Amino acid sequence: MSNKVRVRFAPSPTGPLHIGGVRTALYNYLFAKKHGGTMILRIEDTDQGRFVPGAEEYIIDSLSWLGIKFDEGVHVGGPFGPYRQSDRKAMYLEYCDTLVNNNWAYFAFDSAEDLEALRKQFEAEKKSFQYDAQTRVTLKNSLTLPKEEVEKLLADGAPYVIRFKMPAHEEVHINDLIRGHVVVKTETLDDKVLFKSDGMPTYHLANIVDDHLMEITHVIRGEEWLPSAPLHVMLYKAFGWEDTMPQFAHLPLLLKPDGNGKLSKRDGDRLGFPVFPTQWTDPKTGEVSSGYRESGYFPEAVINILAFLGWNPGTEQEIFTMEELIQAFSIERISKSGAKFDLEKAKWFNQQYLRQHDNEFLALSFEILLEQKGIINSDHEMVLKIIELIKERVSFVNELWEQSKFFFVAPDTYDEQVIKKRWKEDTAQHLKSLADIINNTITHQREPLHDNVVQYITDNSLNMGQIMNCLRLVIVGAGMGPDLFTIIEMIGKEESIKRINKGINSINN
Repeated sequence: MSNKVRVRFAPSPTGPLHIGGVRTALYNYLFAKKHGGTMILRIEDTDQGRFVPGAEEYIIDSLSWLGIKFDEGVHVGGPFGPYRQSDRKAMYLEYCDTLVNNNWAYFAFDSAEDLEALRKQFEAEKKSFQYDAQTRVTLKNSLTLPKEEVEKLLADGAPYVIRFKMPAHEEVHINDLIRGHVVVKTETLDDKVLFKSDGMPTYHLANIVDDHLMEITHVIRGEEWLPSAPLHVMLYKAFGWEDTMPQFAHLPLLLKPDGNGKLSKRDGDRLGFPVFPTQWTDPKTGEVSSGYRESGYFPEAVINILAFLGWNPGTEQEIFTMEELIQAFSIERISKSGAKFDLEKAKWFNQQYLRQHDNEFLALSFEILLEQKGIINSDHEMVLKIIELIKERVSFVNELWEQSKFFFVAPDTYDEQVIKKRWKEDTAQHLKSLADIINNTITHQREPLHDNVVQYITDNSLNMGQIMNCLRLVIVGAGMGPDLFTIIEMIGKEESIKRINKGINSINN
C-alpha cells in the first residue's frame, strides 16, 4: 500500500469551503501522507449553473493557509490532468456512449414539465415518484420508443438526458472502511441522470470516470455521499472496472453544538463562530462571512480542532503537529456517529497554540494591532514584556488589546461594580497619600514601590484588598490585569500619579 495510495479532494466551486469540507481534505491528506501516497485536488464544476466566481481560488487559498499540500491538482499540475472537470468535458460523452451501447444506460426524452406533472400525480395518490426500473417502461426513452424514432429525435437535436439503467431485483454490496458492509437493494434506487441536456456530465459519471483514470485507490468523503455509493459501485461494474474500484470511507457529519442537525453557516452566525476557514465575500450580494483566519485562529489550531471532530488517537494527547497527526492517523479510529462542534474546545486549542508561540512572534502580530488602534512606534521591549505578563490570559492575539490597553492609554471609564463595592469616603485621601509615596520613592522599580505602599496600608490599619483594588481601579480602570506594581513600573511614576489624580476627580464627581 505504502507507494500506491492515491486520494483526491474534489470540491465544487459553488461558494466558500465549509469546515466540513476542510475536514474531508485533512483526512484525505493525513491518510495519503501516512501511507506515502499522493494527494490530488480536483475541481468538480460539472454544475455550471451553480458556479461562483472566485470560489476555486478561495478553496486553494484556504487549504494552503492550513498547510494541506497537494502533489497533483488544478493549481500544481501533474501527469493525470487536466484537474478541472470542465476542461475534461469532451471525454465524458464517449464513456456515456459506452454504457448506452452495453445496455447500461439509455436516452430519456421526457420534458421537465412532463416529469413535474407525474410527480404531482403521484403526490395526489400519496406516493413518491422516481424514474426507475418500474416507471421507465411507461416513459419517453430509448427503452420504450422504436429505434427509428430515437434516431430521428437525436438527429433532429431533440433535448435529452442519458440515464443509468439500474437493474431490478439485485443487491449492491459496499464495503465501507468506516461503516463496514452495507447492502442496498436496487429496487430502492432510481435511474440517475449521467449526462445532462446542457452537454455536461453529472457528478456521478464524471466522478467515477475521473477516479478511474486518475487511479484513485481510496475515496474518503462526507456521509452525505453515502446514498450515492450504490450507484457508483454499479457504475464501476457497468464499465468493467470492479477490480480497480477504490475503497470507500464515508465520514460522519459535523453537527451543531447541541448535536441537533448538521452544522450550517446560520449556526455559526447565530452562535458567533466561523464555519469557513477564511473570510468569504459573496460576489453577488457583497455579504461577508467570517473565517477562522480573520477571527484570530492559528492554522495549526484549526487543523487540531478538525482532526478531533470525528477521529481520536486512542491516547490522552490532544495537541498534535501536522507530522504527529500523520503518524497517528488511521481510518479505523474514525467514528461512525456525527461529531458535535464545541466552540469552547476550539478556543482552548487556539489558546494552547498561542502559548506555544514565542513572545517575539506574538509581539510582531500585536504591534500590527497596536498600529490599528493608533499606537504608533510602540516600544518593542515593552510589548515583549506585556505579552509575557498576559499571554496566559488570552486565547487570541486580538484579545491582547483588551487585556493590556491600560499600558498604552489612561482609562476614561471606571468599573462601576468596583466603585460600588470598594470606594469609601476616605478612599480619595488615601490614594492621594499613595500618590505622594510613589512620587517620593527614589526608584521606579516594582519592589520598593510595592513595599512602600504596603507599609502605608499596614501603618494606617487599612483594608489591604479595599485600597489595592481602588489603586488598581484608577490605574487600570477595572479590577483586572497583571501585577499592579509591575504596571506602575512599566507606565512610570509620572503617568501613575496622573492617573491617580484623574481617577479621584472622575469618581468623586
